[in-house]
Amino acid sequence: MRVLVRFRGLILGAFVAAAGWTIVSPAAQAESEEALFQHFDHQFHTLTRQKHIPGGAYAIVRDGEVVRMGTFGVRSKHHHARVDRKTIFRLASVSKTFAADLAGILVEEHKFSLDDPITRYVPDLRFKKTGFAKEIKIRHILSHSAGLMPNSYDMMVEDGWKIDKILPYFKKLKPVCDPGDCYGYQNVLFSLIGKVVERAAGQPYSELVDAHFFKPLGMADASIGYNAFMATKDRADPHVLTRRGLVHIHPSRTYYNVAPAAGVNASIEDMSKWLIAQMGYRPTVLPEPVLKLVTTKQVETRHELYKRQWRRHITDAYYGLGWRLYEFPEGEVVMHAGAVKGYRSLISYSREKNLGLVMLMNADNTVIDRLGANFWSDALSKLTTDLASSR
Repeated sequence: MRVLVRFRGLILGAFVAAAGWTIVSPAAQAESEEALFQHFDHQFHTLTRQKHIPGGAYAIVRDGEVVRMGTFGVRSKHHHARVDRKTIFRLASVSKTFAADLAGILVEEHKFSLDDPITRYVPDLRFKKTGFAKEIKIRHILSHSAGLMPNSYDMMVEDGWKIDKILPYFKKLKPVCDPGDCYGYQNVLFSLIGKVVERAAGQPYSELVDAHFFKPLGMADASIGYNAFMATKDRADPHVLTRRGLVHIHPSRTYYNVAPAAGVNASIEDMSKWLIAQMGYRPTVLPEPVLKLVTTKQVETRHELYKRQWRRHITDAYYGLGWRLYEFPEGEVVMHAGAVKGYRSLISYSREKNLGLVMLMNADNTVIDRLGANFWSDALSKLTTDLASSR
C-alpha cells in the first residue's frame, strides 16, 4: 500500500510539474485570498482619503457569499452623518444592467425578440436617412451599436428634457455606420428599452424592475427615480470637483429622465445582492440563459483599451447587452461603471473565478477605476495560480 501511494505521488508530482502548477493547500489558498482582500481594503481607504472623497462603500463576493463589505466617510460634507451599509447612492449607468437583465428575462419568456425592430415599439422614431430606424433592432439598442454618434442628445437629458420630447430630434441625425457595425455609447436611445418592456409586459418600467429584482432579491433600499431618492433619509449627497476641490451640491434630477439608462438608486447591501445574482447564485431570479445572453459579446469597444486606469491591464474590450466585457491576460471580467454629477459606481465579476467587486462613491473621481483595475489585475493573477493548483 505504501508503494502504491508513493507511486501515485510521483505521477502526480510529475504531472503538476509538467503543467506548471504549484500545489497550494486549502488553508494556504484561504490565507492568500484574505491577504488579497486586506490589501484591497487598505488601498480603498488610502486612495479615497488621499483624494478627499467624502464617502463610499464596497463589497467583495466570493463563491456566492459576501466576504468583505466596507464603508467609509460621510454622506455629506455638510452634516457629517456616516455612510453605512444601507446608505443610498445613485448608480448612474450601472442602472443599465437592470434594464438589460429585465429585457433578457422577457426575451426568454418570449415576450419579444432581440431581433425585433425598435420601430415595432417606438413607431415614431425617425432618422435623417430614410428607413434607417427600421434597421435598428432591440439588440442594437442594448449594445450601443445602433450606428449613431456617441451620447446623442445627452445635452437635452442634462437640460431636463423627457424622452418623448427628445425623440423627434433624432430625425435630424445622420448615422455614422450601419446598425451592428460600430459602437457609440447612448443614454437616450438605450432608454427606449423601457418602452419595449412596458409594451411587452403591460406594466410600468419601475414596477417591472421592482417585481423582478428588488423584491425577490431582498434589495430593500433600492428604488428608481428622483422622488424615491429624495424621500430616503439615509442617502449620500453628491460632491463635484471644482477649483476649490470637492464641493457639496444638491442632488440633481439629471438623467433620472432616462431611467433605464441611469435611474436606479441602491445601497451597498443591495448591490452585493445584485452582484451575487449576476454570478449565477440566484437562478430563480436570474436564470443561466439570461446571464449568458446579456454577457454575449455584441460589439468590440477598442477605445476602452486607451482608458488611463485600465490600459495597462486589459487586452481587449467588448459590450454585450447592458454589460461590458473586459479581457485580461488571465480571463474575462464582466463589468459596468457609472458616472453622474457627483456620483461614481462600478460593478464587476468573474464567473470563472467566482469573484465579484462592487463600489459606490459620492464624488467625482477616477479613484474608482484605479481601484477596480488594480483589484482585477491582482486577483486574476493570484487566483489563476491558486485555483489551478487546487483542481
